[in-house]
Amino acid sequence: MANQGKEEKIDYFYMLPEGCLAHSISYTTPVDACRLRLVASSVRVIADSDAVWERFLPSDYQQLISRAVPDDQGLLHYMLASASKKEFYIFLCDQPLVIDNGALSFSLDKPTAKKCFMIAASELQITWGDSPLYWSWKSDPESRFTKVIELMDVCWFEICGKIDTSLLSPDTAYTTFLVYKASGDLSGFKDQPIEISVGISGEDSMNRIVYLDHSVEVQRGTTTLPRRRGLFHRFRAKQQRPQAAVSQVAENRYPVIRKDGWLEVELAEYYNKDLENTELEISLREVKKLNWKRGLVIQGIEIRPKVVT
Repeated sequence: MANQGKEEKIDYFYMLPEGCLAHSISYTTPVDACRLRLVASSVRVIADSDAVWERFLPSDYQQLISRAVPDDQGLLHYMLASASKKEFYIFLCDQPLVIDNGALSFSLDKPTAKKCFMIAASELQITWGDSPLYWSWKSDPESRFTKVIELMDVCWFEICGKIDTSLLSPDTAYTTFLVYKASGDLSGFKDQPIEISVGISGEDSMNRIVYLDHSVEVQRGTTTLPRRRGLFHRFRAKQQRPQAAVSQVAENRYPVIRKDGWLEVELAEYYNKDLENTELEISLREVKKLNWKRGLVIQGIEIRPKVVT
């Protein structure tokens, strides 16, 4: 009777009802749920359940996907009818949906479940953008949008984009990016500083300087958005809102190569408070000499959750 007098340890975790366990896991994160599924096969079933992954989807995801362009509607209906909530979550992370007749794209950040958006070039206010002498609209099979805009020849570079902050996830730090690439005859951007301004319309915003010249040594980026082909082309903060928090890392002032092949340059950060309903304004303008520039192809301005390292 070697074990006499010793208390047998009871694992109360496995005594919880499945519904209670699923409810608890749903208050964690997608990363935590994926880790918990490795505990045991019985936990795996619960961690993968619709009850858990439905909570990770944004509360307005049904409304957002209803705004998808017609080319994506058939695939969405199929996914909603046949896929589990976890599969649908991963789908929204990996396949950005074009919504609002091509004005925006919507996706989810896989580790955090926060909403990501890209403002299409067609929705940006571009100085002289309506003149074919200076800018030209074209299709690009590597773009998620039907059209991109190419800089033909201009001496004053200025772009502005706006997005309703109510679309963004609340209590979330976001980073904004210009997504673009160079055509064969890019010129005029070498050592040319571009002033960035990101903040709420009508309020003070913080400025910073970036450079768009891709001839500097760029590093492979860490963004996870895939190339879209065929159908797929298509801290609650206890403080005042910082309008735009600027990273002090020098490298992010220059473009990096995304995994989808496009270039992106980090513009500035913005903290979206809970229940805000206003406009976030993002602008780029040159601040130095007025030299002629050409050869920039712009897909849009992306807003996605800040990566915490």
